[in-house]
Amino acid sequence: MKILLVCMEYDYGDISRGNSYEYYNFLHSLKSLGHEVILFDFMAELQRTSKQAMNARLVAVAEESSPDLAMFSLYTDQLEPATVNVLRAHTRTLCFFHDDTWRVDFSRFWAQHFDFFTTPDVYGEQKYRALGLPNAIHFPFGCNDALYRKSETAEVKYDVSFVGAWHPYREWLIGRLRKAGVNVHVAGHRWPTGTVEHAEMVNIFNDSRINLNLSNSTSWDARYLATSPRGLLNRIRSPKSVEQLKARHFEINGCGGFQLSYYVEGLERHYEIGKEIAIFVDPDDLVRKVQHYLADDLARMEMANAGHARTLKEHTFKERFRTVFGRMGLQGG
Repeated sequence: MKILLVCMEYDYGDISRGNSYEYYNFLHSLKSLGHEVILFDFMAELQRTSKQAMNARLVAVAEESSPDLAMFSLYTDQLEPATVNVLRAHTRTLCFFHDDTWRVDFSRFWAQHFDFFTTPDVYGEQKYRALGLPNAIHFPFGCNDALYRKSETAEVKYDVSFVGAWHPYREWLIGRLRKAGVNVHVAGHRWPTGTVEHAEMVNIFNDSRINLNLSNSTSWDARYLATSPRGLLNRIRSPKSVEQLKARHFEINGCGGFQLSYYVEGLERHYEIGKEIAIFVDPDDLVRKVQHYLADDLARMEMANAGHARTLKEHTFKERFRTVFGRMGLQGG
């Protein structure tokens, strides 16, 4: 198929933060499936010109290229609904919603403007159907197995690591581990070490005994709120009130790394907890689990290998796209 991919090439449109999630996972995976992909970076176009001109340019690109499918990953209000409606006269449209468990109003507003749309929520299809929006397709995150890979030359460099953007709750959890004597390597946006390149992130996943997957949803833990005025303010202001199954669940396992994660409903549908992925249920359990698994090399290795095998079998983006295209009745499904 010829696919027009409408998304940001760079993370949050900021070139200093490196390429975006969609660039690494959508663009590369679609090309590896043999599709012809035309990338329209709406944020870069918007930064060069006006919102009106960017929307007009998108319509022109669609008319010129005549794609079989236009795929969208929205950010905020950069696109106009009228633009999407015009594109529907030229091609089939599909929108990816990554955060519809908490961006509820945003997702429901935009869903009506596309032929099909996705939801990572395990109950999403039923929720949208109840609203008279029957074209939702469950599409959890996954990993691009060409980019998230197990290294044959991996060597242990870190006892425990975390890669992800800074958040006050994440900082508090890591602080508790360090107070318990655990050495934690941290990298990501707004941490002192800063953002690492994609290849280095994959190396960290491979070279760590334990890879942490820490929620950035706000917490009501009284100990956290009492020691973090900024965290209390964040808890009050944040729209994130529920946990989500995120990309990192699949990316760490896709690299063959041992993963210790927060629990989110639906995780057990993708990995067998305790055999393919480890979880912690609260801050104290996090400390206990880290200490336990650091002392049990065999358990870590067996779980990491099982999680890796499950990921390659079921959770690559190539499999995700085959499923969604099949649901849409498109070639490549």
